[in-house]
Amino acid sequence: MTMPLRQPVAANQRVRVLRALGVTPWVQRVERSVPVTNAVEPVLPTHDLAVGVACVVVLPEGGSTRELDLLGRLLNACGTTLARAARVRVVGGQLTADVPHARAYLVFGEAQAHALGRTLPAAVMHRAQIVLADELPLVLTAADAKRRLWSALRNLRRALAAPEN
Repeated sequence: MTMPLRQPVAANQRVRVLRALGVTPWVQRVERSVPVTNAVEPVLPTHDLAVGVACVVVLPEGGSTRELDLLGRLLNACGTTLARAARVRVVGGQLTADVPHARAYLVFGEAQAHALGRTLPAAVMHRAQIVLADELPLVLTAADAKRRLWSALRNLRRALAAPEN
């Protein structure tokens, strides 16, 4: 007898689990029909890379679709700051792009941490919070790696929510 991979979960249980993990569940708002008069385009915030970004995610080269899907869902569940985080890959021990200066860095794997350390200036590394997480294949298979990742993300979210010094 085969069982489905995902068991249905009650909505209230899902909310309790997410709150216990420190994740705020989002609810899509219903659009109201309002007559449009003198519509003004919203002013979108521009982001200057010289000022820095909130968070940068450093990933190893390759990665299966399943791993990248996990990463996307994980970052989206942690709020807009992490969902919009810049992503940089490490190929052959070197970063593939210039790394913007950020308040926080989420690094998946020790080799990626070494590549980031070789690239960033010491002053930037001193000011930033650098969170080292297990590599994604290990997060997919080991419960303790998942636990460490959620704990690290919770601390990272708190650091990003705190006012900048």
